[in-house]
Amino acid sequence: MTTQRGLRLRVRITLLATGLAAAVSVMLLWLGWLLAGDVVGSVPSLPGDTPVVVDGRQVDAAELAKVLQDDARERILVYGSIAFTAVVAAAALLSWTLTGRILRPLREVTTTARRLSAESLGARIAYEGPRDELAELADTFDDMLARLQAAFESQRRFVANASHELRTPLSVIRTELDVTLTDPEADVAELRRMAGVVRAATLRSGQLVDALLLLARTDGMGVGVREAVDLASTVATAWHGVRAEAEPRGITPTFHAAPAPAVGDPALLERVAGNLLENAVRHNIDGGWIDVRTSATPEWATLRVSSSGPLIDASRVGELFEPFRRGGVDRTSRTGTGLGLSIVRAVVVAHHGQVSAYPVPDGGLSVEVYLPAKL
Repeated sequence: MTTQRGLRLRVRITLLATGLAAAVSVMLLWLGWLLAGDVVGSVPSLPGDTPVVVDGRQVDAAELAKVLQDDARERILVYGSIAFTAVVAAAALLSWTLTGRILRPLREVTTTARRLSAESLGARIAYEGPRDELAELADTFDDMLARLQAAFESQRRFVANASHELRTPLSVIRTELDVTLTDPEADVAELRRMAGVVRAATLRSGQLVDALLLLARTDGMGVGVREAVDLASTVATAWHGVRAEAEPRGITPTFHAAPAPAVGDPALLERVAGNLLENAVRHNIDGGWIDVRTSATPEWATLRVSSSGPLIDASRVGELFEPFRRGGVDRTSRTGTGLGLSIVRAVVVAHHGQVSAYPVPDGGLSVEVYLPAKL
């Protein structure tokens, strides 16, 4: 249904086009009237005693030019008025029809925008008309809605995940405080034990919030910084933060770090490498192995991290990229937040890359990341 504002705009455009056509028609009619009078008025003069019949009536020959001039101008006015009416009517009809077709995408944009809310951001214009400026406007509006929907969904997931996962450490903190405060005989050792438990729960909460914020920042959103990044150097930097956790468990790393230039946010790509290495260590077995390889093609930079570990069902590998999934089960690991691979996938998608994983036959997991090598 045409809105009142759209109707007024359509009427204004129609009146403007019709008025312009009317003005041009009046000018042409006036020029024709002058030209006809000038042409007919220049006929040769006849002797006064020569009888002349014009349209069945006899006129004085001396007045022949004046009579013909008046007759020609009268005919111009009659037929010109008919043509003027037809031209103005056609201009009005044509402008009304064309304006309606031109404004239809705008009305669709308006209608879609009016029915949008945080719960109905899935609506799209999906304009299928000619690929002109209006189609570009409709597509731009659809792209904006897609970004808004991704932002709202990311926000919902952040709130839901944060409220769900923070419940456990907060419950631990509250329980420890209640038990200690209600014990009148609590000594220094008991207070120190309680402080250690509270500190560990607080650290876990901080790690979880940081991971959720990073996931919300990248999940469904674009990347603001794009620089040249060598994945081999990124892996070397990330390993420094993981080595201390791997060495006590006797995990042996092997690096095949060929130059792998990519384009993206250096901090986020370092987080990708760090998360893959942390997962490879934390979900490994004591005395296990880690194999890290980087390579490049003209189009893609590749990072593959493989590690030993427990057997993983191939049908459940995809679940590892969902939040709070660890080795196919929910929230069973004593370390980490369960968001490592979720963050990896979100960052890679934000860089317009690809990520895949598959189980190692003897146990463990291999994850491959492909990132664009060019802007």
